[in-house]
Amino acid sequence: MRAFHGQLSDNQPIRRNLAEKQKQLRDLKETLAGMKSHTSPALKESVRKRIAQLEAEISAAPVLKSAQKTSAPRQGAGAPQGRRPVRGR
Repeated sequence: MRAFHGQLSDNQPIRRNLAEKQKQLRDLKETLAGMKSHTSPALKESVRKRIAQLEAEISAAPVLKSAQKTSAPRQGAGAPQGRRPVRGR
């Protein structure tokens, strides 16, 4: 079967908000702390790498939010938000 556009099987990254990223960061830090001494170095390194990525994303989040607020285009006053315009027949 073919996937339609926007379906999760489109091999696109999962988008997470700031709270979900913070939770994932906490979980990964707990996982890293709980790893045994005989855990493979490659696995430990991949977890450390993901922790570093999440910390960078979280630290950049306030900067991105302020930039988005200033550059976000405003919709017209009469147009309802989140709905498509009704087309005449």
